[in-house]
Amino acid sequence: MEPLVGAIDQGTSSTRFLVFNAKTAKLICQHQVEIKQFFPREGWVEEDPEEIIRSVYECIDRTCEKLVQLDIDVSSIKAVGVTNQRETTLVWDKTTGRPLYNAIVWLDLRTQSTVERLIDKAPGGDKNHLRDKTGLPISTYFSALKLRWILDHVDEVQRAVVSGRAMFGTVDSWIIWRLTGGRSGGVHCTDVSNASRTMLFNIHTLDWDPDLCSYFDVPMEILPSVRSSSEIYGCMSSGSLAGVPISGCLGDQSAALVGQMCFKEGQAKNTYGTGCFLLRNTGTKPVLSEHGLLTTVAYKLGKDQPACYALEGSVAIAGAVVRWLKDNMGILQSSSEIEKLAAAVGTSYGCYFVPAFSGLYAPYWEPSARGIICGLTQFTNRNHLAFAALEAVCFQTREILDAMNQDSGVPLTQLRVDGGMTSNRLLMQLQADILCIPVVCPTMSENTALGVAMAAGAAKGVDVWSLSSDHLPHVASEKYEPQINLDESELRFSRWKKAVQRSMNWETTEPCCGTNGEQQQ
Repeated sequence: MEPLVGAIDQGTSSTRFLVFNAKTAKLICQHQVEIKQFFPREGWVEEDPEEIIRSVYECIDRTCEKLVQLDIDVSSIKAVGVTNQRETTLVWDKTTGRPLYNAIVWLDLRTQSTVERLIDKAPGGDKNHLRDKTGLPISTYFSALKLRWILDHVDEVQRAVVSGRAMFGTVDSWIIWRLTGGRSGGVHCTDVSNASRTMLFNIHTLDWDPDLCSYFDVPMEILPSVRSSSEIYGCMSSGSLAGVPISGCLGDQSAALVGQMCFKEGQAKNTYGTGCFLLRNTGTKPVLSEHGLLTTVAYKLGKDQPACYALEGSVAIAGAVVRWLKDNMGILQSSSEIEKLAAAVGTSYGCYFVPAFSGLYAPYWEPSARGIICGLTQFTNRNHLAFAALEAVCFQTREILDAMNQDSGVPLTQLRVDGGMTSNRLLMQLQADILCIPVVCPTMSENTALGVAMAAGAAKGVDVWSLSSDHLPHVASEKYEPQINLDESELRFSRWKKAVQRSMNWETTEPCCGTNGEQQQ
């Protein structure tokens, strides 16, 4: 049997374990488990770290059972990689191994007042005050703000820090620590791509920055060690894959960039998941954006390899708008139904949807924005809302692509795409129409998992996957060409931007009254 590589893909809404052939990049089998989200207050989003790790073990075990059913020896799996939702923040106790608070998810807005206070204190009230070191604006999005909230509000965490028991990590660190033994010798580490999303990491020195940690008053002893994205961190300590090395680690968007083979400067991809994330490889030198994009570490594929950087545009709500239409509004019976409803009308009939449920991310970085629907008439029905929701995903991507073209000076001539929403053919055609460039979609959409499998298989000491340009696997794709004229596309986009302006400055951090008359912070 040819060597196989496993990929743990722990996302915002689900966990999966996927197994790839290291020679052909073919997906052999997989298993998926959904993750529950908790919304304890308006704007708060949490997940249970124990549920996350249970889902990882369940996915691994079920996938291994499927391999046996396919008459494939589980021992053919030579390495495992971990890719994860980024910025989501956890603190746990190294002696008991248990979480000290729920994971605060990247979408969470509870730190908005802290963000406003920090920006007010910054020279000139500049939200980009820390950008030269971090590549990031001060925002609710990043881990340092979430960690600061936990340190300030959770007594048990404060006690654990004082007694030297507290450990901080993003989801990758939590998974690797647990899988390599947890309190019995687990490895506390992260990789450069995840570390670069914390606001505690210097993207030039590629290490935790004492000044940044001091700025957020974060004790450095609780931080994981920072490693490259492709090296052996430790081995699975138990379960179906005991003894198999964990040798790849990438934040989900970096993993998708690798999985899309965007190794050359100027190549870009857009991933459509809970949010939407457009990354453009800028090579071995970080490029600071003048148009609201993030500068991030894309990957470092080996201890002795240089780090590569990317410009990134982040959209908070993409696939999550479909889930909202289904779970909150009851407009959809299932997520897949949105394509049929939207196709039935083929237009939003002048209805525009700005799903700023967690404020607006790139290029605005405006946490005060809130979701709005404009242009409603008596004629508007659920089909038009479905179409407007899909269009909103495309318009948000267009805003980011325009910013990226301005920053780079070299317009993209096509966009590579991946993620769960790419199975929606109407959405892909809409995206090509609104961007006015072709959209290229691989027939195998699991590029995030593929990317971290490549990193894990290529690690020194594993060496079952070659990342040389001569040996990169060919992945078949489908191309969507624009089908509407430029004037119509520009008109629709300009009306969308008008709607975006109306969503701004909606929310404040002033206390408001709930339905029972009590004040809510």
